[in-house]
Amino acid sequence: MPFRNDSLNWGVMAKAFHWSVATLIFVQLALGWLSVAWPLTPTKLYLFIWHKSLGIVILLLVVMRLIWRLFNPRPQFPVTMPRWERVAAETVHGLLYAVLIILPISGWFLNSAAGVPFRVFGWMRLPALLAPSRPLTGIMIGIHILLGWVLISLLVIHILAVVRHHWLKRDVTLKRMLPFVRIPENSQHV
Repeated sequence: MPFRNDSLNWGVMAKAFHWSVATLIFVQLALGWLSVAWPLTPTKLYLFIWHKSLGIVILLLVVMRLIWRLFNPRPQFPVTMPRWERVAAETVHGLLYAVLIILPISGWFLNSAAGVPFRVFGWMRLPALLAPSRPLTGIMIGIHILLGWVLISLLVIHILAVVRHHWLKRDVTLKRMLPFVRIPENSQHV
């Protein structure tokens, strides 16, 4: 498997970034819901620590993925894909990247406004981005939750598009992102 992207295929690094972030997003959504719903016990504290820590990991992975993408342009869209679908795909991907950067930062702002020390996985302390403020904490909770729902909406759109491409249009969009799959240069399904 090539390390870098080519005109038809995503490279190993792009796939690794995609699937690691995708997995962490679903873990994050579960942790976020559990950490809020869990009764006030030491377990709740650990759920929040993991939620906040994985948020920072996702932020770093997304930034690294964007840097990687600057030097590794995406593969070409399938030739059968109409312009409106290309624009829609680029728009949804751009919004996903934006939310995946803004959402963890909003959590960091929320943590700062709440006046809670922020230690990634309990050991690396991150600085507060804001002075503690009860009114701002409430605002940041609302923003963080809203962004979570925006992320879920974008994920649904993304997954539905993948399903449409794979099972209805029968093109190679999904296959190109699957680990250990490579589309040959002479493929007629591109």
